Amino acid sequence: MALWSGRFNEGVDAFTQRFGASLPVDKALYAQDIAGSCAHAAMLGAQKIISEADALDIQEALADIKSDIEQGAFTFDINDEDIHMAVESELTRRIGQAGARLHTGRSRNDQVATDTRLFAKKRAVDLMEANLCLREALLACASEHFDVILPGYTHMQHAQPVLFSHHMLAYVWMLTRDFTRLQAAYDAADASPLGAAALAGTTYPLDRAQTAATLGFASVIPNSLDAVSDRDFLLDLLYACSVSAIHLSRLCEELILWSTSEFGFITLSDSFSTGSSIMPQKKNPDFAELIRGKSGRVVGDLMALLMTMKSLPLAYNKDLQEDKQGAIDAAQTLEDSYVCMRGMISTMEIHPDAMLEQASKGHLGATDVADYLAKRGLPFRQAHEVVGHLVKLCEERGCNLDDLTLKDFQNESPLFEADVVRSLDLAAITRARTTYGGTGHEAVLVQLDEATSATCEDRKTLAELMKSVV
Repeated sequence: MALWSGRFNEGVDAFTQRFGASLPVDKALYAQDIAGSCAHAAMLGAQKIISEADALDIQEALADIKSDIEQGAFTFDINDEDIHMAVESELTRRIGQAGARLHTGRSRNDQVATDTRLFAKKRAVDLMEANLCLREALLACASEHFDVILPGYTHMQHAQPVLFSHHMLAYVWMLTRDFTRLQAAYDAADASPLGAAALAGTTYPLDRAQTAATLGFASVIPNSLDAVSDRDFLLDLLYACSVSAIHLSRLCEELILWSTSEFGFITLSDSFSTGSSIMPQKKNPDFAELIRGKSGRVVGDLMALLMTMKSLPLAYNKDLQEDKQGAIDAAQTLEDSYVCMRGMISTMEIHPDAMLEQASKGHLGATDVADYLAKRGLPFRQAHEVVGHLVKLCEERGCNLDDLTLKDFQNESPLFEADVVRSLDLAAITRARTTYGGTGHEAVLVQLDEATSATCEDRKTLAELMKSVV
């Protein structure tokens, strides 16, 4: 029987019961729902709203129900509509009237908001852990292949040589920002709505600070209307998931390209590849492609909740039942993608010779040759034009800049001397980028140290946050 059945002459039919039920989705929040109910029961007892004996019976029975769920000994009934009713109905069956007193001073509106915030905090912490594990894998890869030279691209055209470690660290910094966004989502969820009741608060002398502290919330939401209708924290979590999924998609795009015969920069492990049902020679980067594809789902989950929240009047509306499925899906999809990406990075084989061979093509030293002239007093715009003529000459001859003679260089500018060859050495080109954040060896060592330190600091932050997770 529904909680609200007293006002109605007829119940919902089978279809509308199924259509309106959220139990298939929100049963994933059983641990948070039981934790919130235990905290509420303890507070009701402490405030003498219900007897201490009833409060203890409720908490003990809830612990047993949680154990049964985790052991697979609990049968969910769709007629219970949602996880809150499933738990409360079973509680009342087990301990009678004491179970029915649990809902005193509480609405499903503040109850579901509490559950969802606890869930968001837990999943943010899970994602932060997976984020750190991937960053550590990228850092290890960068360290192991520190000196490898890779052709850098703009517009997917050869641009300038960079260290492979520098390239990997770019993704470490993206993921570092993703960690910060996940932490912000955690912080946004870290306030208790419990005690706001349906929308206006309650006449019972609830101690909202007690339940907030018991559940590990940092604060209490000061407005009862906002407490039950706010889902900004879920939008923050979904946004953080979306941005990080896009970062993973970008990395996957590069791994897919690099593993082709045309590039040959890497070989993905057999564990992260598949074959073809018809072409025996194929080794496909399917898992990189899956991560790239799944990023669309995560972004779609964000868009869905944005549209659900648009134009919703205060306070609670049934539309908000649609808030959890996307968040559950996005968090799980991103966590799985983190784990899969970590495996690919940790096991892929790097081919330095193939990278260096490609870096030797496409006149990657052209900018350094222009800088050579600029350092000898020629305005850079004129130096740029001079080197453009040299590149054109190479294109006509079908050669590279380092194939030209000193006379060829001096025909374009008398400022060229024999030492111009240093501007064409790929190792020297990369090593010369010593400015902070550059691809020079010294600069990358500084960056590697900073990225490692940031990862260690984030691990400390995560350890603290985990103390307040239910």
